[in-house]
Amino acid sequence: MTKADHDAEFAAFVVADGPSLHRMARLLCGNLDRADELTQAALVKTYIAWRSARRGEPLAYARRVLANARIDTWRSRRREVLTAPESMPEPGRLSRHEFTGDDAMLRSLAELPLQRRRVVVLRYAVGLPELEVAEMLGISVGAVKSAASRGLAQLRHALDTTPDDGSDR
Repeated sequence: MTKADHDAEFAAFVVADGPSLHRMARLLCGNLDRADELTQAALVKTYIAWRSARRGEPLAYARRVLANARIDTWRSRRREVLTAPESMPEPGRLSRHEFTGDDAMLRSLAELPLQRRRVVVLRYAVGLPELEVAEMLGISVGAVKSAASRGLAQLRHALDTTPDDGSDR
């Protein structure tokens, strides 16, 4: 494969999957500037390893790079303050709530403990299976299930959701 073919193939990958990587970064960071930097760093690392990344599932490879970079940031900072980005992400699979100008979803995500936030974003916003989330975060599948359940319950409470059946709780 020539360098031009290599670059063209990677450029096509960025066009097709770059927006979903950036959305994942925005949900993990809660800050548009940090998400831009994180996405760029993940794409640079993916480009460097493109020959091997393209043989498997390049999007999964790039997601793992992005998640690992974000986890490294969490580990390097004892406490992190999240701020709302100027533009809000699309709701995706994370919630039936529409993201509004008051950014309630991002504020609620910011209030989750770090592991719950990571699990909820990777599991429901990105749509990764439990096993892949567990491997990515270095925790058991049971811990993923527990963190997801507790994280979603905490989000529902914070967002004051009501069940779809119309019953009051």
